[in-house]
Amino acid sequence: MTLFSKPKYSTVSVKKKDIPKGLWTKCPVSGEIVYNKELENNWMVVPKSKYHFPLSAARRIELLVDEGTFQEYDVDLVSVDPLKFTGVASYTDKIEQYTKKTGMKDAVLSGMAEIGGCSVSLAVMDFSFLGASMGSVVGEKITRAIERAEERKVPIIIVSASGGARMYEGILSLMQMAKTSAALARVSKAGLPYISILTNPTMAGVMASFASLGDIILAEPGALIGFAGRRVIKEATQQDLPEGFQTAEFLMEHGLIDQIVPRLEMRERLITFLSALYKKEAS
Repeated sequence: MTLFSKPKYSTVSVKKKDIPKGLWTKCPVSGEIVYNKELENNWMVVPKSKYHFPLSAARRIELLVDEGTFQEYDVDLVSVDPLKFTGVASYTDKIEQYTKKTGMKDAVLSGMAEIGGCSVSLAVMDFSFLGASMGSVVGEKITRAIERAEERKVPIIIVSASGGARMYEGILSLMQMAKTSAALARVSKAGLPYISILTNPTMAGVMASFASLGDIILAEPGALIGFAGRRVIKEATQQDLPEGFQTAEFLMEHGLIDQIVPRLEMRERLITFLSALYKKEAS
């Protein structure tokens, strides 16, 4: 005789409610889940951890400049395929793909604007377009932005974000390093200030040229900044690299950048610098 009988359980299948994709983003630092709309409203900075996600060039310009003052230049410059690059996809196909994805013609927006009432020549790179790699168009637009600063006797501000040179263009890409650096040398000789802003990531040929030549070099918190990647350096040197190597904080500690400025404070910091520069010029 059974004194106790096991209760009978029924199995109920519960279907997980479908959640639309693209509503949430996980912070890689804290692990917190952030509603995308909240993230976008906070200029892609996680409210609690302060982690800085990449920001598009158009939105960064909106954040930094006086409303309605940005005038874009060199809009019609587009990349061609002089080397007839072939691979999994052709260079032409890649350009078309990223143009559709981003709405941009290449990885930089440039033009004239005002920040705190001060006129500046501005170039802003966008990592979402082919990793903001520097090809002939990127180099040309940045060079023209520098030359506009020289012509109009105003400061030049460049916001960098790049994986480096654009392999599809070979040596033509590497030539942009010399071209942009030479233009900056002329601006320096003319006594005009250059403010360089480094964002995550700023690497390789871009960091080895115009990004590292600023009279004032600012960086966003946690930005990856360097030439070769950490793994490449370790393999080449056969040495363990220091903790935090190639971060903005590490570089500031070693005197390679001037200040680390959170994204939401960048506009006010630029106004402070520009006001001081214009005041000095007026006196």
